Amino acid sequence: MTNGTSAPADGYAKFLATKQRSAGTTGRAVADSDICYLLHPWQRRIVAWAVRNGRAAIWADTGLGKTWIQLEAARTAGDRALVIAPLAVCHQTVREAAKLGIDAKYVRGDADASGPGVWITNYEMALRFDPGRIDVVVLDEASILKQSDGKTRTALIRHFAQVPYRFACTATPAPNDIEELTSQAEFLGVMPRTEMLAAYFIHDDEGWRLKGHARKPMFRWMASWAVALTHPSDIGGSDEGYLLPGYEIKPHLLPVDVVPDGQLFASDLGGVGGRAAVRKMTLAARCAETAALVAAEPGEPWVIWCGLNAEADRLASAIPGAVNVHGSMSPEDKAAGLLGFADGQVRVLVTKPSVASFGMNWQHCARMAFCGLNDSFEALYQCIRRCHRYGQSRKVHVHIVLSQLEGQISANVGRKERQAVEMTRELVREMRAAGELMI
Repeated sequence: MTNGTSAPADGYAKFLATKQRSAGTTGRAVADSDICYLLHPWQRRIVAWAVRNGRAAIWADTGLGKTWIQLEAARTAGDRALVIAPLAVCHQTVREAAKLGIDAKYVRGDADASGPGVWITNYEMALRFDPGRIDVVVLDEASILKQSDGKTRTALIRHFAQVPYRFACTATPAPNDIEELTSQAEFLGVMPRTEMLAAYFIHDDEGWRLKGHARKPMFRWMASWAVALTHPSDIGGSDEGYLLPGYEIKPHLLPVDVVPDGQLFASDLGGVGGRAAVRKMTLAARCAETAALVAAEPGEPWVIWCGLNAEADRLASAIPGAVNVHGSMSPEDKAAGLLGFADGQVRVLVTKPSVASFGMNWQHCARMAFCGLNDSFEALYQCIRRCHRYGQSRKVHVHIVLSQLEGQISANVGRKERQAVEMTRELVREMRAAGELMI
C-alpha cells in the first residue's frame, strides 16, 4: 500500500523516463596526462568528463578557471575548435590560452581560421564559420543565448547542430530561468525546448514553473549532462585559495522628491514606463552621489556600472580621469579600454553591464558602484564577480545608488538571488549523488 504522494511521484518518474533524452557519452576518453598540468586535478576531471560526454554544460562559478577548463576541453576534443565569446572577452581568452601553451588566435571568419587549432571569435561573427569544418564548438558565457533575440538564438543552435563536440559554459551559478536552461539544453542536443517544457514545466497565469513532482527528476537528469560548482569541494577538490574575503552590498537610497505621472503621491514605480521615468528624473542626484563615493577614496580603482548613456556621460565628466567604455565604440577601442583598466592604466572605468559584465578579470579592484539598477539578478551577479573572484585579497564594496522609490527593485533582485542559490544547491546535490565527477 502506498501513501497519497508516492504513487503519483513514482508514476511521473516512469513517465519522464520515457521522455528523457540524454547527450550520453558521444565523445571519447582523454587521459589525465593529456590535459595541461597547470590545471588543478578537479579541473582536469571536469575536462575529461566533458570530452567523454561530447556535449556538456559547464557552470563553474567565477574564478574557478572556467576559461582554462573550456580551452583544454576544446584542445583535447578535436583538431579544429571554435570558441565563441563576447567581444570584450575574446582577447582576454587569447591571453589565457597562451598561459596553457595554446596558440589560439582571434579571427573574424572562416577564411582566417585555416587548418587545425583553437580559434576564438565573437558572437556577432559566429555564423561566418562553416560548421562542417569544425570538430568542437564552445559557447563561452553561454547565458548570452537567452539574451539574444529569438532569431539569433535559433540561428546559433541550428548552425552548430551537427558539430560533434559542443560545450556550453557560463559562470552564473546555474541557469536560474527557463529561457536560459532550455536554450542551453537545445544547443547541446539534449532535449528540444518544447519537449523540455512539456516534461518538466506547467504554464499558468504566473508564466512557466516547475511541475510539482518534476523538480528532483529534472535536477537528476540535468546532472547527467551539466556540472555546476561554486567551490572545488563540490566535486571533492580543495577549497584552499578559493574562499574569498566576500563582498558587502551597501545600498544608498536617496530621498529624491519625484512623483511618477498619474500618482498624487510617490507610492510605487508602476510599470516599465514608470520605472524608466523615475530613473531619468533621479539621474542627477544618483550621479552626484556616485561621483562623491569615488572622490572619497581617490587612490582606489573603481568600476561604475550605468544603465543609461546619460548616466555614463555625466559620470565620466564628473570623475577626473574616468574612461567611459560604451556600446558605440569600435571593437578595438572597447577592448583597449577594458584591458587598460585590467592592466591598471585606467583607475576609474565607467561602463554598462551589457558591455563588460561577462568574462573580465578585475581582481585588482575592490570598489564598484551601480548608478541605478534593473531587475536582473544575473546582471548584478556577473558585474560583482568581475572583481569578487579568485585572486581577490580584499572585501569588495558594492555600492547601489537608487532613489527611495526604487527600493522595490533591490528587493526583487534579492528574491531572484535566493532562487538561484537554491537551484545551484539542488543541482550540486544531484551531481554529488551521481558520483561521476567526485574525486
